[in-house]
Amino acid sequence: MLAPPAGLAIALLVNQQIRGMRIVKSLFFVPLVLASVAVGVVLTWVYTPELGLLAIVFKAFGATAPALLSDENLVTFAVVFAALWPQIAFCMVLYLAGLNSLSDDLIGAGRVDGAKGWDMLRHVVLPQLTQVTFIAIAITAIGALRSFDMVSVMTQGGPFGSSQVLAYQMYEQSIFSYRFGYGAAIATVLFAIMLVFILWYLGRIMQAEDRSA
Repeated sequence: MLAPPAGLAIALLVNQQIRGMRIVKSLFFVPLVLASVAVGVVLTWVYTPELGLLAIVFKAFGATAPALLSDENLVTFAVVFAALWPQIAFCMVLYLAGLNSLSDDLIGAGRVDGAKGWDMLRHVVLPQLTQVTFIAIAITAIGALRSFDMVSVMTQGGPFGSSQVLAYQMYEQSIFSYRFGYGAAIATVLFAIMLVFILWYLGRIMQAEDRSA
């Protein structure tokens, strides 16, 4: 659930009317248009302890970069960060759309009442972004549950199964171990969990429509 607040923070930053901010916005938007496999390949290179970008940064400070994808205690954090990159970009786009549709009357009323900074964000801006936040949380949660390609490209569930997720375990058990019944059971559990989020999402949308009717 780190993607929505991070996406909101970046959206607030790039929404400022500052020269050159369009270029910054484009840079944050890039991971959204890349395939997850491409993101996984790029981050795998970044994490490479000998030649990757992380190794170059560590060498600049006279240190040795850790082998993140080979360490069972660190690999989960490395994969989560790689998966967060496009999710944060997606949330940023959602919040940018929400920020551009804010009510000018409410913003002006808040300024008249002396609201600014954190008070303006908390009491005027965030209440108008409730629906956007709900959509961001629901979609990122469903995306996290069905994550497969990032794990497949970066770690194949290793080392020692420390980066296994349900979607990849279903694939591994069915294709490599020929345990089709076990794979089907995992798929059923995964579908049931996602169904809960989908029903919750649809229920909230229907409630919002009833209130606005």
